[in-house]
Amino acid sequence: MTERRLLRYTFSERLVHAAAAVSYVHLLLTGLAFWTPWLYWLAIVLGGGYLSRLLHPWMGLLFSATVAVMCVFWRRDMRTTPDDRAWRKAIGHYARNEDARVPPAGRFNYGQKMLFWVMAGGGAALLASGLVLWFVDQVPWELRSLRYAAVLAHASAALLTIGGFIVHVYMGVAVVPGGLSAILHGEVTEAWARDHHPLWLIRDAGAVHDDRARK
Repeated sequence: MTERRLLRYTFSERLVHAAAAVSYVHLLLTGLAFWTPWLYWLAIVLGGGYLSRLLHPWMGLLFSATVAVMCVFWRRDMRTTPDDRAWRKAIGHYARNEDARVPPAGRFNYGQKMLFWVMAGGGAALLASGLVLWFVDQVPWELRSLRYAAVLAHASAALLTIGGFIVHVYMGVAVVPGGLSAILHGEVTEAWARDHHPLWLIRDAGAVHDDRARK
């Protein structure tokens, strides 16, 4: 018999995540192209400097919207729980792949939750500073310090989210086998859930599976 498969991400969750990923990668590449002449070739590959400059702020709005929707989708899942606090204390064992000494995790472990909020907070900072830079001509010269602060905040938030993005991709592809497949196809095996998110398997995943079966 084939192993039971569980729904981990709904179609709506996967669609919003895909939109966030596409918009962020575009922002990352065009932002790097604007940052230094050494990487301007990225803008050329993406359709030229004019098109990249035109699309960059609109992609920023799309990314911000998708992050806001994900906050709505996962607002309960991303709350810190007593289980998360126990997991946080054992984070050194997690980093050393000593899985037997790491407390069980729910749908998302503490590290995933913190990474989510880093990206959400960084996205909010990018949006706020980006709006100032987008409409910089409307900022009075008397408030020129706001312009300078927006440049610094935008660059700092970009570096923060780039770091988070690299960690996110690395964890999903290299550290947790099956993580990428889960966000692409929506389902995981029961064994995968038992290994990586046993509390989710016990508390939520079985109920989701049974509900789908009844439908």
